[in-house]
Amino acid sequence: MSHAASADVTPSLGVAVKLLVISALIYVLWRAYSARSRPELRTVAILVLGDIGRSPRMMYHAESFATNGFLTYLVGYGGSKPIPSLLSLPRVRILPLHEPPSHWRRLPFIISGPLKVLNQIVEIFHTLVVHIPHPPEFIMVQNPPSIPTLAIVWLVSRIRGSKVIIDWHNLGYSILALKLGDRHPFVRVAKWFERYFGRYAYAHLFVTNAMKEFLIKEWDLQGHKVVLHDRPPERFHRASPSETHELFQVLLPKLSSAALTSFLPTSKPPYSTPFTYIPPSGRSSAADPASNFGLDMNDLSPLSESISMPQLRSDRTALLVSSTSWTPDEDFGLLLEALKRYELRARECESKPAGERLPKVLMVVTGKGPLRQQYMNEVEHLQAAEGEQWRFVRCVSLWLEAKDYPLLLGSADLGVSLHSSSSALDLPMKIVDMFGCGLPVCALGFACLDELVKDGVNGLVFHNAEELATQLESLLRGFPSAPALSALRTSFRRVTPPAGTSTGARDWEWGTWAENWNHTMRPLLLHDVATEASL
Repeated sequence: MSHAASADVTPSLGVAVKLLVISALIYVLWRAYSARSRPELRTVAILVLGDIGRSPRMMYHAESFATNGFLTYLVGYGGSKPIPSLLSLPRVRILPLHEPPSHWRRLPFIISGPLKVLNQIVEIFHTLVVHIPHPPEFIMVQNPPSIPTLAIVWLVSRIRGSKVIIDWHNLGYSILALKLGDRHPFVRVAKWFERYFGRYAYAHLFVTNAMKEFLIKEWDLQGHKVVLHDRPPERFHRASPSETHELFQVLLPKLSSAALTSFLPTSKPPYSTPFTYIPPSGRSSAADPASNFGLDMNDLSPLSESISMPQLRSDRTALLVSSTSWTPDEDFGLLLEALKRYELRARECESKPAGERLPKVLMVVTGKGPLRQQYMNEVEHLQAAEGEQWRFVRCVSLWLEAKDYPLLLGSADLGVSLHSSSSALDLPMKIVDMFGCGLPVCALGFACLDELVKDGVNGLVFHNAEELATQLESLLRGFPSAPALSALRTSFRRVTPPAGTSTGARDWEWGTWAENWNHTMRPLLLHDVATEASL
């Protein structure tokens, strides 16, 4: 064969390979498209472009779909363990997405960024089209992130005939604008992408009324539009002294640093923790726990004729909790400044009568994030500084298992939220969790926060460190018998506000996630289903 002939064959082979690949792709798309008119009823695919175990709202959605008879595919990345109640449901199928190869992280961002997005596109598309054997009736997608999920779900819904439900948690472009600025070209592209691919859906869910009104006005959303406020599941509740006792038996090793052991009340496991104690046999259950620590706690033998139940200690420190992602949009420095002010004020009140003093405070911060180590280094310096060491405040960062997190909230005395919405249209899930555990909060104020926090009813709103410090002082004065704090707690025990209460109190309503989801979502999901009259 001549050289010219060989050259003619090489391009022909290249063209043939390209035609073969294109034909194969067309065949796959045609096969998928042929089933688009036959989605399987009572099935849903829920897409989370993140750690499933750290996406509580989407896990709650999956749990609600499954308990209402839907075969539920939960698609997302692994990492944290999902909630136990979700794993126990036979109708839930978790389909994990695979992380990009670790060596990609060593590549320059201009290379690794596009590769990561390409990997996500392939993983999501393959999972929704191939791993799920029959077209699901619904595909629910969490937003943000918007890129590339909204476009992929838009394409898959047209291929498979599924109805799309977009759960608007926030606006993706607004989060990007925090880093790059509103006028950055990438932010403008992201906003166009989110508006274009997010405009049309079978249904749009919103976490606030403010977000619903904004997106309808600005983006002219098409489809059903409903507000589904976050609510906690039933396992979030006020912890009993026994539950608190068991929790701190588990957490005690994490509270064993020298800075904490010298700060917290003495405890002797398993009969006491820094917050609870079991009264000795034969002593009155009303005895002051502080006086019991002169006794030999080993006298509390399990073989005693009568075993007392754990009780809260009257000499315990006030337990404050905050959950943070340790990112720039949550200013942990504000909390540190407030704790510094509280420390100074507590020293000033040290010589006053018992009812006017300020208690010691243990601030527990949960969560993971990039700025954690930076701030905790500053905390350690404040807690160990010679001469100026904090005497009334300690701060510790903990990462809890899903089953322990509600118990910590239910055992705490006050919650603190540092969430500042990038869009001013979403609400912090952490406050929802706290309210589910009957825990009042001090929350950083922003535009639509009043849809959740009723100032002076179920919490207080602050705007700077000075206001937060003043609120901590007013709520904790006289602890554990703190009248102002007790007044906020009553809102969680009251079903209907009594006559004569403020408008804010009368607007304050609560319930579980299941109650709220069933009320809002059942009519939406049953709208055009004719095979069954009810779930």
